[in-house]
Amino acid sequence: MNNKILLPIFYLPPISWFSVFLDPENEIIFEQFENFPKQTYRNRAVIYGANGKLPLIIPIKHTGKRELKDIEISFTEDWQKLHWKSIKTAYQSTPYFEYYEDKLKSIFEEKVDSLVEFNLKALKVILNILKTEKDFTLTEEYFQTPESENYREKFSAKSESQTEMPEYYQSFSDKNGFLKDLSILDLICNIGPESLTYIKNIKIN
Repeated sequence: MNNKILLPIFYLPPISWFSVFLDPENEIIFEQFENFPKQTYRNRAVIYGANGKLPLIIPIKHTGKRELKDIEISFTEDWQKLHWKSIKTAYQSTPYFEYYEDKLKSIFEEKVDSLVEFNLKALKVILNILKTEKDFTLTEEYFQTPESENYREKFSAKSESQTEMPEYYQSFSDKNGFLKDLSILDLICNIGPESLTYIKNIKIN
């Protein structure tokens, strides 16, 4: 390991994020002291629904707290039930959904107040499905210009991913074509055990 990478903590992250996270040459440090930026993958994941891209957004409490580590999830609406229903509807006909269904469902069965904690617990489930492990540390303070390579703004939820990705079969691709760099959920439900190899062959631009 020789590349220190400062990586944002995402909700069921896109495939490109995993290519950085799982690169054996990268030493991962997760940013938890940044001011919470809106409209990013920190509290949203994008899956492939029947009509194309479908964002799943975790509602957050507006408490005045700004640092990511202090951001709390709102349970005013039953978003966990809604997200799981959307995921099941989108992927129940994929080749591998039934193999991973119980593990994926477990992500949404427990209420976790902290967004960071929830995202890290979900990540643990995904790593278990991928049958891999990865060490990481968390930042202990905020640096405007960190010594590590800064990936905090690298992945945009607002614009098209610039990362090249080979096509794989997706349930609705006959209707809407191939959609690249969706949530890791899309990859594991469609290509299952091949996901890790796919991720390792991607290089971020």
